[in-house]
Amino acid sequence: MASSLSVPKAFFLAARPRTWIASISPVLIGASFVKGVNGPLLLCTLLFALFIQIGTNFANDAFDFLKGADTDERKGPPRAVQQGWISVQGMFWATALVFGAALVAALPLIAMMGAWAFALSLLCVAFGVLYTGGPKPLGYLGLGEVLVLVFFGPVATCGTYYVQTLQFHPAVFLASLAPGLLSCSLIVANNLRDWETDKKANKRTLIVRFGQTFGRWEYVGCIELASLVPILLVTLCGAPLQLGLLSLISLLAFPLLQRAMQGSDFVPLLQGSGMLLWGYTLAFCLLNGI
Repeated sequence: MASSLSVPKAFFLAARPRTWIASISPVLIGASFVKGVNGPLLLCTLLFALFIQIGTNFANDAFDFLKGADTDERKGPPRAVQQGWISVQGMFWATALVFGAALVAALPLIAMMGAWAFALSLLCVAFGVLYTGGPKPLGYLGLGEVLVLVFFGPVATCGTYYVQTLQFHPAVFLASLAPGLLSCSLIVANNLRDWETDKKANKRTLIVRFGQTFGRWEYVGCIELASLVPILLVTLCGAPLQLGLLSLISLLAFPLLQRAMQGSDFVPLLQGSGMLLWGYTLAFCLLNGI
């Protein structure tokens, strides 16, 4: 540890709290469809999702450093291992501890739903490690957006609803696409920012593979597709009419879209994307009756 930063603060920064909304959003949106929410089960679901994300962030911090993706040239916020705040071994121990906490939080869910829930929990942990770890890290193969869309979209949203009701519902699946897509906008903004250093480290994100122009349009596509979800919920699933107002996020996001298409500093884009997801989540829960 560097003496300039306390241990708790170093781990807090490594957990990347500004991105936590990516795991919180689908859980809250899934719960907004439930009448008479079971509070303890919802808390366990939230903790599991959040611990999985934090554990993944810790693993990324260590593995990206070891693979050379985090250097002094990186434009984003400082990374704990690269800065020398936390050793690689210390970060791996923290990763194991947080993933262990996630499995403990999942115990009531596993007890209620059985072996398949345990298998799904282990799968979440495995993907959290394999995202940047292992011989062929998934994030280095350009699969980051797919994983984010699936796990921060349908898996978390529909999983939350199922825990509460023991049922699946097509409206919940459709609603899950919005947090998944908006979470994808976070990773696209991140990859736009890190394009140059990712390329040098052979981290072949979609933006490294296809170029920044592709990434700019990918970002716009995530926002615009997410803005269609509320309209589809109203027209196809009979959702409350006021939910359609959430399609206005495409207008609210105009400054972000403009920066994505024309800008070169993508740090504010990542921050703004997180705020957009927070706003969408809170408005969705309010309008959908939570």
